[in-house]
Amino acid sequence: MFTKILIANRGEIACRVAATCRRLGIRTVAVYSDADANARHVAFCDEAVHIGGAAARDSYLRADHIIEMAKETGAQAIHPGYGFLSENEDFARACAEAGLVFIGPPASAIHAMGSKSAAKQLMEKAAVPLVPGYHGEDQDATLLRREADRIGYPVLLKASAGGGGKGMRVVEAGDGFDAALASVKREASASFGDDKVLVEKYLTRPRHIEIQVFADSHGNCVYLFERDCSVQRRHQKVLEEAPAPGMTEERRRAMGEAAVAAARAVGYVGAGTVEFIANQDGSFYFMEMNTRLQVEHPVTEMITGQDLVEWQLRVAAGEALPLAQEQLAIHGHSLEARIYAENPDKQFLPSTGTLRFLRTPPAVQFMRGGDANAPAAVRIDAGVREGDTISPYYDPMIAKLIVWGRDRDQALARMAQALAGYHVVGLSTNVAFLQRLVKSEAFRTADLDTGLIERNQTVLFPPQKTAGIEAIALAMAALLERETRTRRIDEADRHSPWTHAGGWRLNGRDVRTLHFQGGGHKLEAVLKGNASDTSKNTLIYADQAAPFAYTFNADDIRVDLGTRRTHGQVHVEGDTFHVFHDGRHTVLEWLDPLAHASESEGEGGKLTAPMPGKVIAVMVEAGSKVTRGTPLLVMEAMKMEHTIAAPADGVVSEVLYGVGEQVSEGAQLLAFALAEAAA
Repeated sequence: MFTKILIANRGEIACRVAATCRRLGIRTVAVYSDADANARHVAFCDEAVHIGGAAARDSYLRADHIIEMAKETGAQAIHPGYGFLSENEDFARACAEAGLVFIGPPASAIHAMGSKSAAKQLMEKAAVPLVPGYHGEDQDATLLRREADRIGYPVLLKASAGGGGKGMRVVEAGDGFDAALASVKREASASFGDDKVLVEKYLTRPRHIEIQVFADSHGNCVYLFERDCSVQRRHQKVLEEAPAPGMTEERRRAMGEAAVAAARAVGYVGAGTVEFIANQDGSFYFMEMNTRLQVEHPVTEMITGQDLVEWQLRVAAGEALPLAQEQLAIHGHSLEARIYAENPDKQFLPSTGTLRFLRTPPAVQFMRGGDANAPAAVRIDAGVREGDTISPYYDPMIAKLIVWGRDRDQALARMAQALAGYHVVGLSTNVAFLQRLVKSEAFRTADLDTGLIERNQTVLFPPQKTAGIEAIALAMAALLERETRTRRIDEADRHSPWTHAGGWRLNGRDVRTLHFQGGGHKLEAVLKGNASDTSKNTLIYADQAAPFAYTFNADDIRVDLGTRRTHGQVHVEGDTFHVFHDGRHTVLEWLDPLAHASESEGEGGKLTAPMPGKVIAVMVEAGSKVTRGTPLLVMEAMKMEHTIAAPADGVVSEVLYGVGEQVSEGAQLLAFALAEAAA
């Protein structure tokens, strides 16, 4: 076995490989770009070396430099992870020439499966089922059109050297063929440097099922069952599960044996994934083979009890496969959700930014966990932490959320619960979308095909809901708690009763009206206080009135609304309240009238007090020239200090109140002339 390896990848991929190496006592070397100097995978490994600029082509794709770093650090092998150089035959060959073990298949196998058209010709010889299509070398446009007419529409045009959903077009009828062909060729040439195209029959409601295969250098090859990856957007996977719902033992065996035949046809060694497209009637056809471990491999680990990275390392070290086919079995059901920094409501547009707040459900990391009887219920494979930045340079994945259950129903329930506990602030994510997806009838009943998302647009992309009273109550509690914590202390008399005064009123109740902005709506909530018994406070919102009380337990807020009790978390950024409750993330902006008073009053030539209070500081005098944002006067209201600032450049005409004076709501504080008017 190796004593040190270099991991030629980043993020959760590098962390995943390093986790197994740590368990096996193998030292690891991380590589990092300028953008990843403080990344989690750098800290996760035993050593780290800098390999270049932020862009992948300047760092993670610099094969020669990575090999040089491996030799300098004394690594015996290079694990390419999945992505970047993992399916680069030149890199695999260069590793061997440098005396380093490439932890992956031989270069010849990568080459054989690298071209979709060539691979399908090989599969045809190996009797692996193929979708009717044309996979030849002749790329004459007239010939391709004739082949499409022969196959019958709709057909799928696909870049021969493609991947990741790029270079693919569905042609519904012959009159659209020429334009689609030109488009695919342009995209294929730009993305892969190869404009070869293959033509296949397009299946209208196909499922995407892949088989995990493993082979060693001793002639052994097994399949570790299947994964259903049908739920996709832009031809990229969103949810994966194992085993595939509705799979019969006969079909599983047939697909597994076909996958093994495919691997044997190219002299495969190591971990590989054979992808099939499956009809609703149970028929299946070879699509492609990914000559690497896949992003979704954790679901296979959860149902088989095997560490597939450990298998990779042992096979690469020359050992035989740990288990034979008859020793492998399926136990339970596993789901994986890919949590991305993206906006599903904007065509899944990637989002960049800082993870300012990150809370996750209790989970094991990178490992199956659990015990001999069952794995852990929840697993998280993540390459980022709170405070990290999702940059534009790499894949916007935040984490893989994996759950296991005794059956699919339990796994679904655990996934819904885990997603509800995954809280992110700082950028857009697909968490809410995933929640709707997991709970949708189509997914819950396993009515699966690659068009599931498109077929269920209404359910998966509903109109935004107005915040409920529970979310408002939680935000209200967080606001009141913040005000209590930040209340001004009189240093001259820290025990002053005025410092600790509540909402007591001599001749009535403390009534406070708060305005929030949320979901495109302005929301009003009224809190009627009761100084003698805070449990009798009343919250009024959206024609609802309920007794209101709250308590804090660490960062969890419990709110009582009469006989109803709810709880949640609130992350506050300035006047923005991120409320996490009942699986929902509600964003509410508090419209603080004092904080924004000057913004709305400047044009009228006067600044007024939006609430009753006391003037505690005056920073200007009549005739003072000020610029926008200059502090003019400080009021104390609601036991907090509020600064009234200049709304624009101008001149203070008159100061109408002095320090210590009480002012009523709406009272004019200063006369102010805009700079243009004063001139």
